[in-house]
Amino acid sequence: MSRQAQIVTVFGSSRPREGDAHYAQARALGAALAEKGLVVCSGGYGGVMEAVSRGTKEAGGRTVGVTAEFFKGRANRWVDKEVRVKSWQARLFELIKRGHGYVTCPGGTGTLVELAVVWEMLNKGAMSRKPLVMLGDFWQPVIDRVREVEMGHPSRWAESGEPLVRTAPSAADAARYLADYFQTR
Repeated sequence: MSRQAQIVTVFGSSRPREGDAHYAQARALGAALAEKGLVVCSGGYGGVMEAVSRGTKEAGGRTVGVTAEFFKGRANRWVDKEVRVKSWQARLFELIKRGHGYVTCPGGTGTLVELAVVWEMLNKGAMSRKPLVMLGDFWQPVIDRVREVEMGHPSRWAESGEPLVRTAPSAADAARYLADYFQTR
């Protein structure tokens, strides 16, 4: 009996377009995740979401896009299955619920919210332990500042004992870490 395919939810900016470095990075991430047999879930729109879906499809993988009536648009053409919800809040939690693991790419305030909510849910034990990976060092200054508070102080929360957010310097490193994580569980 085969195991259910692991889904990796990828967060990132809607702004990058083909030719941008962040678009290329997300496209490489999609391909690397597909090559490891992982299903890619994203917010389904443009930018990083389009690029990761495109890279996944080009490598023969499967994609899910979670969109919201709030944003009016539809999923990009690289999405196999669109899941439509009403609000941006419902979209956020649907993206989190579907993921067995997460990758955060560079982005703006929306991506920051996604990173923060997943990190907090892991930190407070509001969901079971799942891997959370930052692609590149874009978010590292934010992570470091928050860890100044979280780490090294007596606390019952998870981040105080072991870092919950990992950094992957490349798309291949992120995919390898996630695939290895899932194989050991």
